[in-house]
Amino acid sequence: MKNNEIYSEKIYEKGNVMASACPSRAILQHITSKWGVLILVILRQGTKRFSELRKEIDGMSERMLSQTLQYLEQDKMIHRQDFQTVPPHVEYSLTPFGQTAADKLYELVDWLETTLPEIEKGQNR
Repeated sequence: MKNNEIYSEKIYEKGNVMASACPSRAILQHITSKWGVLILVILRQGTKRFSELRKEIDGMSERMLSQTLQYLEQDKMIHRQDFQTVPPHVEYSLTPFGQTAADKLYELVDWLETTLPEIEKGQNR
């Protein structure tokens, strides 16, 4: 038994993203999706409301934002606080897991933005 993997019975000590039945694969998909990355990177700046996230992420529909936030909340990457008011007031912030993931993703995003001119030069050859 490799890495104590028996995913159907939930007997495992460490995830194995290469195993199709491992729950880590779905979480990886959520946090590394185009929208997941952008949400996590924005929430590094602090707590945001739904409308603030929507304004900051150009080209993202309300439906996709809502769906991605739900996935990230289920995966314990973000915390959703509903103030139970009318009109609705809901805020999103990073959990400790989300903070760790966001910091790693930010490094990748920063590298990409910094290196973009060089990458584009290489593409035009």
